[in-house]
Amino acid sequence: MAIDVKVPSVGESITEGTIARWLKKDGATVRLDEPILELETEKATQEIPAPAAGVLRISVGEGKTVAIGAVVATIEASTARASEAPAQKPAPEKPEPAQADGQKSAPTLSPAARRLAGEEKLDVAQLSGSGRGGVILKSDVQERLSQPLAASPAEAASPQTASERETASRTESASRETRQRMSAIRQRIAERLLASQKSTASLTTFNEADMSAISELRQRHKERFKEKHGVGLGFMSFFVKACVEALKTHPLANARIDGSDIVFQNFYDIGVAVSTEKGLMVPVLRDADRKNFAQIEKEIAALAAKARDGKISLTDLQGGTFTITNGGTFGSMLSTPILNPPQSAILGMHAVQKRPVVRDEQIVIRPMMYLALTYDHRLIDGREAVLFLVRVKECLENPARMLLEV
Repeated sequence: MAIDVKVPSVGESITEGTIARWLKKDGATVRLDEPILELETEKATQEIPAPAAGVLRISVGEGKTVAIGAVVATIEASTARASEAPAQKPAPEKPEPAQADGQKSAPTLSPAARRLAGEEKLDVAQLSGSGRGGVILKSDVQERLSQPLAASPAEAASPQTASERETASRTESASRETRQRMSAIRQRIAERLLASQKSTASLTTFNEADMSAISELRQRHKERFKEKHGVGLGFMSFFVKACVEALKTHPLANARIDGSDIVFQNFYDIGVAVSTEKGLMVPVLRDADRKNFAQIEKEIAALAAKARDGKISLTDLQGGTFTITNGGTFGSMLSTPILNPPQSAILGMHAVQKRPVVRDEQIVIRPMMYLALTYDHRLIDGREAVLFLVRVKECLENPARMLLEV
């Protein structure tokens, strides 16, 4: 008896997805609920489990776009095989031994790297991975494609004719650019960013914060904090707390426009932008006002790991009343973040740099960070936006006030 493997519904607005990677090969024996497929949609990548135990027969290859409900494979589930599968424990996966002639086992590629290598007919044995555990990333493939092809000894010894050189020149010219289809997530990001620019009256205001107090606090307590809570004390928890305090003081920044109505949201679900190989994702920290610093750090770390590992769910990404994005992670000094509709404001963090500033009529060196607040001017006036950013600055420069909520 064959059981269909169908593309499941992953959200009300999702009508199709792309088969990013088969986790099991055609003809492989699979167990019930074992992940067999990575499905990439416009919002996230999800693992699809096997609906039964048996032998997998793949009918739709990687990189193909399929509709929700489409059959992409079948599982031949014999009675004997199905009854044995739950009772047997899967043998632990062992790394493939090296070949007798000294060759290494096949390298591991990310889905994007695998697609690009296949399109360019590139020998993956020539690649070295820069990802975690030696995984080959898309950037590794692109770097290899940008390098000139090495000539074999026979070719090096044989002089080229003028015609051969001309042919080689044309080939090299043709390889100066490559074409790759945008992923569903990347297309969705592009659509949302363009829609944000067209549907909002975006304006950005700036300020700067002296990070001395937070830096000293982290330095003094970071070891004990990690010992007690099992997670590092970063800047992000301070920013989440500071933004919550500012949102309470200036509720318009936490509101949204619905037609001709202003909807005040009396809860604080803070989106934290995370950069992944597939693009920028914004998982949401729910009820941030009810969480302490350790809870915020743990949840942000868990959400970021899920996003980067391709295990983020739609529930993790939906909603959000306000967003924080940290370009400083990559060295950005100043930027103008783009709104994430229907949200009305977004805060941009930037790199901390020691700069000369005036304190008590003296020029001193302080670790400073530029802050940027982009807001929807249809709802928030300039005065409200400036005061919001000043409140964030006050909380960051005086974390004791933030902890005491004064």
